[in-house]
Order: sequence, then C-alpha cells, then structure tokens
Amino acid sequence: MKKLLVICLALVMGAGVAMAQKPAKKGGKEFKTTVFVTNLDCPNCAKKVENNIPVLGKGIKDYAINLESKEVTVTYDASKNSDENIIKGFNTLKVEAEVKPATEK
Repeated sequence: MKKLLVICLALVMGAGVAMAQKPAKKGGKEFKTTVFVTNLDCPNCAKKVENNIPVLGKGIKDYAINLESKEVTVTYDASKNSDENIIKGFNTLKVEAEVKPATEK
C-alpha cells in the first residue's frame, strides 16, 4: 500500500513539474502593440495592407484593421522592428500612417 501511495505522489509531483512555466530567458522576445492612424478608406485598401503585412517589417506577430476608425493595430517583436520602420512599410504601400497618441485618463 505504501508503494502505491509513493508512486501516486511521485506521478502528481512529476505532472506539476512538467506543467510549470519555463523562466523567461535573457534577451527574450518583447512584444509591443501600437495603434496606427491611417488613411485607409475602403475594403480594397485594407486588403492591400492585409496582403502585404511582411512589407511592414520583420517580427510582426499580429495585426487588426479597423476600417471604421481607420486604425491598424500591430503587435510586433520590439527587438526586430520599430514604429518608425512600420510607418515606412505603410509608406511603401502608399498608405499614410502615424502612431495614435495615447489618451489620458
């Protein structure tokens, strides 16, 4: 009976160790999310940006286009890209963009 109890306890502890999160490595990826105000005004313009996300630069993890507010939200690896580079990428697509100012509360 004791052996069975010890085995069950070892299994539970092993599962806990296996499910624990790994500590962040030095130099790990730091993702930044920025909202850009653009001059997108039609679905075709939005599609052009969507189809050319790699033109905006390296390290882009996610994006969202809101045509009503003319905003594009981009999440990217800050070690591989910057707001300025993404704006340059928009310019190559002939889309005007600037970083949306932060709102004060």
